[in-house]
Amino acid sequence: MVCACIDIGTNTTRLLVAETRAGVLSELMGQRVFTRVRRSQGPDGTITAGKMAELVDVVAAQARAARELGCASIHVVGTAAIRDAPNREDLVVAVRQAAGVELVVLDPDEEARLAFWGATRTCDEPPTGVVGVVDLGGGSTELAVGTMAGGVTWSISVPVGSGTLCDAHLRGDPPGAPELDALRAHAEGAFADLNPPHPELALAVGGSATSLRRLCGQRLDPKTLHAALLRATAGSCAEVAATHDLDPERVRLLPGALAVLEQAAAAFGAPLQVARGGLREGIILAAIDAATEHP
Repeated sequence: MVCACIDIGTNTTRLLVAETRAGVLSELMGQRVFTRVRRSQGPDGTITAGKMAELVDVVAAQARAARELGCASIHVVGTAAIRDAPNREDLVVAVRQAAGVELVVLDPDEEARLAFWGATRTCDEPPTGVVGVVDLGGGSTELAVGTMAGGVTWSISVPVGSGTLCDAHLRGDPPGAPELDALRAHAEGAFADLNPPHPELALAVGGSATSLRRLCGQRLDPKTLHAALLRATAGSCAEVAATHDLDPERVRLLPGALAVLEQAAAAFGAPLQVARGGLREGIILAAIDAATEHP
C-alpha cells in the first residue's frame, strides 16, 4: 500500500510518499518547499490571500506527484501556523477544491503522538524503555514521552520554534553575538517551567533537526550543539549552505533550532539522537495500520 503525507508546517510544506516492505517503511518520494507561512501572517495570525494561494498551489502540485506514483491515500495536515490562523477553514476549503484532498489541522497532542509514533517506529531496533521525542517545528515544539507498548503518556507543546525565534531576534547575516544571546534566552524562558519524565532514549525529529546531521552528526549533546552553532554562523547563510550542502533558508533557521534542541535536551536530562522518522512517517504508518486492521 502506497500512502502519502503532506505536512503544511510553519517553515516548509513537505511531501512524503512511502510504503511498507516487510514491515519497514520505505520512502518513494520526498519533496520540500520553504513556504514560511508565519512571515506572511498578520498580528492575529491571519494568512494573507497571497500566501494562501501559494500554499494551495504547492499542496495541489504535491498531491499530483503522489497520485502519479499510484498513491492510494493522501493525508494532508497543518501544524502550528495553520492551527493559529483565524482563517484556517478558508485554507481547508481551498485545498479541498483545488487539490481534492482534505486538510486536517492537528491539535498539539495529536501532533506529539504522531511524531512519537513516527520516531519510534522507524528506529533500527525498536526501543524497549521510556522514550522522549522532541518534534522541532517552525512555530512550536512538541515534546512527548512514552513507550512503544503503551504509547504517549506525557506531552506538551512549547510555543517556540526555529522560525519564531529567528524571525524575532536575528537580523544580521551572519547574526551577531547579542542576537544569538537574545534568541537563546528566549528559548530558555520558554522551557523554564517544564518538568517532563526523564527518558532512557531521547529522539529529535523535524527538518532542522535532520539537517544538523551535516553539521554535527547523529548525537546532539551540549558539545556538539555548540560546535554546530559555530559552524552555522561562521559565515553568511549562502556560504555556510554551500560548505555543508544545505539550503540557505535552512541555515538561517539553524540558530533557532539549536537553541530549542539545547533546551529540550536539558529538559529530558539526556542527549538527543536525530531520528529517522517523525510526524509524516507517523501519519503514514497510522494510515497503513488502520487500512490493515479494517481492509
